[in-house]
Amino acid sequence: MTIDAFQLYGTRLVDPPPVRLRAGKLEADLANGNLRTIRYGGTEVLRAISYLVRDRDWGTHSPEIADLRIEQNDDRFEVTYLARCEGPDDTKLIIDVRIVGSPDRVDFEAKAIAPTGFETNRCGFCILHPIVGVAGSPATVEHVDGQIVATRFPDFVEPWQPFKDMRAITHEVMPDVRAECRMEGDTFEMEDQRNWSDASYKTYVRPLALPWPYQIPADRPVRQKTSLVIKDISGSTRPSPAAASGGVIKLELGARTGTMPDIGVIVTPEEADATLSAKSVLSEIAPQELLFHFDPDAGHGVEALRRFAAIAAIHRARSMLEIALPCRSFPSSEAAEIARQMQLAEFKPDAIMISPSVDRQSTPPGSKWPDCPPLDEVYAAAHAAFPGICIGGGMLSYFTELNRKRVPDGQLDFVSHCTNPIVHAADDLSVMQTLEALPFITRSVRAIYGDKPYRIGPSTIPMRQNPYGSRTMDNPAGARIPMANRDPRHNGRFAEAFGFGYAIRVLDAGLECLTLSALSGPFGLIAGSAEPTEQGGRRPLFNTVRTLSRLAGASWQECVSSSPSEVLAFTARDAAGARLHVVNLTGEERKVDFGECRPADAGKELLLAPFATAALSLAD
Repeated sequence: MTIDAFQLYGTRLVDPPPVRLRAGKLEADLANGNLRTIRYGGTEVLRAISYLVRDRDWGTHSPEIADLRIEQNDDRFEVTYLARCEGPDDTKLIIDVRIVGSPDRVDFEAKAIAPTGFETNRCGFCILHPIVGVAGSPATVEHVDGQIVATRFPDFVEPWQPFKDMRAITHEVMPDVRAECRMEGDTFEMEDQRNWSDASYKTYVRPLALPWPYQIPADRPVRQKTSLVIKDISGSTRPSPAAASGGVIKLELGARTGTMPDIGVIVTPEEADATLSAKSVLSEIAPQELLFHFDPDAGHGVEALRRFAAIAAIHRARSMLEIALPCRSFPSSEAAEIARQMQLAEFKPDAIMISPSVDRQSTPPGSKWPDCPPLDEVYAAAHAAFPGICIGGGMLSYFTELNRKRVPDGQLDFVSHCTNPIVHAADDLSVMQTLEALPFITRSVRAIYGDKPYRIGPSTIPMRQNPYGSRTMDNPAGARIPMANRDPRHNGRFAEAFGFGYAIRVLDAGLECLTLSALSGPFGLIAGSAEPTEQGGRRPLFNTVRTLSRLAGASWQECVSSSPSEVLAFTARDAAGARLHVVNLTGEERKVDFGECRPADAGKELLLAPFATAALSLAD
């Protein structure tokens, strides 16, 4: 089957395939000069070893790679190249790289030099450990002072760095196989990247407690080295998991069950008129909730609320107003003023999610917390100003901020946060892998807040607000860049599969509501006039949101996939009967064996197209 790249990714620019490097049982993929998916005997050891350069807004430079040379034979590979980064004011950073691999070791060395000096928030190695099968498992950390400590990778998502002042970390890859990762040239520490929905623990250079941005002095080389050493006493020659399975992904019914969440759609004042114009599309989707965004600091006032009232009047779903409270004066007076404006606009939502505007910005480790009224005071002001309305709290930004500033929930009717998959990396593999982190996030929220009603969203591939810098990144060329306010894949089937996979990954959280899109605009289900689409202006994500909205309130049962990074599934039962829902998370065809999940109107196996979803009736 041949499918146009635009249909899949919203762009005809495709991530170039990686170069597979092999040395005996050790394998790695070389992509954009960095190592990805480092495996030993077919088992993932590290998710990545990358040399990264961040700007003052934590945006990631995309270096120009020159003089790339790759040599390899059965038991050795070697890669060399030069990478060049362009900074502001014509500053440049040149990085000389050498990677050498053998059957039990990989050495990645880099020397960076800036002819005229270079400003950066971070320049150096990032090492990613996977999370599935690693979370909660033992590790040994060697610190820069030589102290060796037996510890564990965090199970629940850790808000602060679990390990600091690191020189090396060792963990068990499989029985009798251990991997040591040793870092030289600076002091390293680890953060739990599941906070940002990255599917990894990240060990990175330069402690966050040090000032940033900082200057790399002119003509002063910065040398670093990362070494991965495999210690194998197993003597195993086991085949890789992929080879053993024959490429067929098997589904089996699991034990977990629950109720499908309601589905929301976000509406901003800037997109309110477009939403009104597309009321027939909104009716077709029939979301259970409209989530209205209100930010007085952005100039939102009575007119925005009047438009919200008009939309709420034509769509008889629940409505929720998310308020970024300025907190420049007393929360009680600011909330009372918003209530006055709501009365003038004749707009009364069913629920209000309120959070101080300043809490949208992240407070990294070592930084001073900004001035902010006590959250109990903010919530008390909301209850006083909006009587008879459900009041929720949490963060208008991401789980990271909620995990680091845990809100007092005694006065709250629900808690809420968002996620974004392109905070740190924006390649196709990294974005889809973020789905793996979602169950860890929701389990951590439940550990903190118990059975408090819980909502997630809006969570979209494009970033609507950057908590880690002064701005989101403009993306006029439609590239794959972190922290971008527009992402081409939002226009393609990639987003359709990502959204469906997202919903499956959070099923066990018992969400009250899940919001994955707007109706229009860069986060919407309706494409702009200049964007070609398959369904008369509707982005493929439309199919996911409409399907999930129709499933709201249905009972679900898990389906266990033999390869959940490639195919996810669940069954849903409502008044119309039971159906098996399956999604292919990859850009290639995948063959699925239904096992005991076998539908009534299909054979034993199904060939799923790239990023395709399928719904098949089950026999009673």
